[in-house]
Amino acid sequence: MIDDLCILIPSRIGSTRITNKPLIKLNNKTLIQRVMINALKVTKNSYVATDSELIRDSIYEISKNVILTKSDHISGTDRICEAANSLRLNENTFILNLQGDEPFIPSQLIELVIKDFKSKKCDVITVSGVINSEDEILNPNCVLVETDFNNYATNFSRTQKINNPRRHIGIYGYRLKTLRKLVSLEPTKNELKLKLEQMRFLDNKYSIFVSEFDQTIPNGIDTKDDIVTAINYLNKHEDN
Repeated sequence: MIDDLCILIPSRIGSTRITNKPLIKLNNKTLIQRVMINALKVTKNSYVATDSELIRDSIYEISKNVILTKSDHISGTDRICEAANSLRLNENTFILNLQGDEPFIPSQLIELVIKDFKSKKCDVITVSGVINSEDEILNPNCVLVETDFNNYATNFSRTQKINNPRRHIGIYGYRLKTLRKLVSLEPTKNELKLKLEQMRFLDNKYSIFVSEFDQTIPNGIDTKDDIVTAINYLNKHEDN
């Protein structure tokens, strides 16, 4: 385990697809609570970065580790950088950006990311998983990633055909000094067009290593159907 690990979870209230998405109930806990609980199992140095007092209050039920941020950030990357600066972390701190709508990220995946980051030369690290059906390839809410032979990302897509696609899983890792450089860059056309913050990294020639995690992980929460699927999954896998 990296000693200077900090998990930051960006969470904004203004989702366009699902109203107040972080606060939807997945059985007895809100979505953002479930993400935070998973993070705290890995390290107590986990924080939610949010623009919402409602989200803050939801997290306060389980932890006081919440940073209120500005509401005008265009990406989660920008939001967690503000939070990291507020925490006055060392510039070499390893930041894990864990997406606030991914409630089923297992600790084994996070351990894999940490191990690979220590052994690979890269600016940014992220994760891919297996694609289980053709529907995922055609679903714009399922982001796809293409890599070279050494598992460095060459492209991300929502609908565009790419070679040997794998499902992109919403987690990024980088040193704080790298994060600060990334947010100082202007958003690129690809980032704004595709609504994929990782395109800013690629377009500016930052290397992204893609760890492969082939255990099945339920999708993140992007649609109302995802909510139903998540609740059904929880009903089968935990006591509520």
